[in-house]
Amino acid sequence: MGWNAWLSRFGRPTPKDAVSGFVAGLFSIPEGMAYAKLAGFNPVMGIYTGIVPTIVGSMFARTVLMVTTLTSAIALSSQSALTQAGLDPADQNQLATLVLMTGLVMLLFGVLRMGAAMSFVSNAVMTGFSVGIALQIITGSLGDATGYDSDVHNKLGQLLDTILNAGSWVPSAVGVAMATVAIWAICRSIRPLTAVAILVAMLAMTAVVGVAGPDVELAGDIAQIPAGLPAPVLPDLSVASDLVVGSVSIALVALAQAASISTAMPNPDGSRTSMNGDFGAQGAASIAGSLFQALPAGGSMSRTGVAAGAGATTRWAGIFAGVWLGLIVLTVGRYAELIPMPVIGALIVVIGAELLWERKTDIVLVLRTSWLSSLAMVVTFLATTQIPLQNAIVLGAVLSLLLYCTQAARQGRLTALVRDPDGGWRDVDPPRRIAPNTVTVLNYTGVSFFAEIYRLAEQWPDTSDARDAVIVLRLRALPDIASSALLKTLERYDSDLEQLGSRLLLVGVHPQFIRVLQRSGFAERLGEDGVFEERDTHFAAVEAAYAAAEEWLRRGPRESA
Repeated sequence: MGWNAWLSRFGRPTPKDAVSGFVAGLFSIPEGMAYAKLAGFNPVMGIYTGIVPTIVGSMFARTVLMVTTLTSAIALSSQSALTQAGLDPADQNQLATLVLMTGLVMLLFGVLRMGAAMSFVSNAVMTGFSVGIALQIITGSLGDATGYDSDVHNKLGQLLDTILNAGSWVPSAVGVAMATVAIWAICRSIRPLTAVAILVAMLAMTAVVGVAGPDVELAGDIAQIPAGLPAPVLPDLSVASDLVVGSVSIALVALAQAASISTAMPNPDGSRTSMNGDFGAQGAASIAGSLFQALPAGGSMSRTGVAAGAGATTRWAGIFAGVWLGLIVLTVGRYAELIPMPVIGALIVVIGAELLWERKTDIVLVLRTSWLSSLAMVVTFLATTQIPLQNAIVLGAVLSLLLYCTQAARQGRLTALVRDPDGGWRDVDPPRRIAPNTVTVLNYTGVSFFAEIYRLAEQWPDTSDARDAVIVLRLRALPDIASSALLKTLERYDSDLEQLGSRLLLVGVHPQFIRVLQRSGFAERLGEDGVFEERDTHFAAVEAAYAAAEEWLRRGPRESA
């Protein structure tokens, strides 16, 4: 794409873009701090992730309204990756290496056009993962919201321990947290304030605490927020080899989360979105952010929703969000130290609860789909709460693959085609045995996945008595390239028939599959009229093959040989 063509994608910024960018930028302060704090990082880094990465991501994203920044799942995945590698989350240089490598993985996925691979991540697995993340969000924030710090490491146990020790909660922290939730709920019920309910609740309770002065922990007690932009930092490449698996895991989480944004937020100008283009944009955002004390960044549904709800119309909204946030940090950033931690904790609980509520339909759908999908969802959920998050991600990917393989294997189906009185063809159950001196038309549908072959073998008729017979096998539904397992199976069936003086004909075959048959030598073995290419007219290839089979029988198999 040329320079002018790239610039033309920006369009003209509108006042709505400036306003929505300001709202999204402000929203990034509490949410960014909350997510960073949740994962044990300096809360300031959550704010920094909303500046440079957001600007760069919005410049290159093909989903023009997508806001690229820190999400809860990315923050938790990052903390897990560093811990698993035995590295210090407080080491800026090591963290910059993780962010850089995550960005490079995202960029590589985009270059390799692996967007389609995200569609293979099972909805059941993503649902279990999202619910587990939501539980981690809620559990991780209860300490700030209640003033009680549980020493239980297991997330489910930590939640139970906090509830059972309600008598140890700090009243002032609980009061501030409950008031924050109350203000949020009131704002959510007022339509003009719905999109900024979290922001209003944060500002209002910060002012109340500042005036009333209850004894609660403030953001400034955890980390000093400098009134300036983030200073450049260089990655420590000596730890790169320790972070390979972690960076891939974070990238998978970020890209899987962002994959749904292009569907939920179509481009207002009608232009096409591109998942691969969005992959590259998120990669560029993280690479740029690694130099400016940011955490890994990905498409954020919550921040994108805030910007869209405030009237965003072009990619300038995301650019403005980063610019406004930078200006806020530069001018009044120190005031963010006054935000009470119970307020941040309460808002995280709200965010986690909203995530759970949004997933209720998916949970019910998965439970009603199949026991296998339900099991995958439950296993992923438990893994997300019980083991390091990056291991849970890998487990989820494996479960998605197993679910796909299982579903693909079930697609293989063998039927018989018989003539109707009007001369057409219809599907019936395949015969159990192939009679001698007959032409039998079988129809195989599937995706040619190797796991299907056992189903084909289960349904294949008994050919022990099929002397001087012909089986016409229609393979029209197969994809361009078949598995070697299918070829071996067809060769075995052809060999069995040949020993009985019978034949196997392949019908309705894709041209690409014919080339596979030719390269394997199987086409030559079937004979000159053994393969019939797919034709435009429905069942035309079947008619041609059936006529050839009848002619072969009329001439006599031995004479034809």
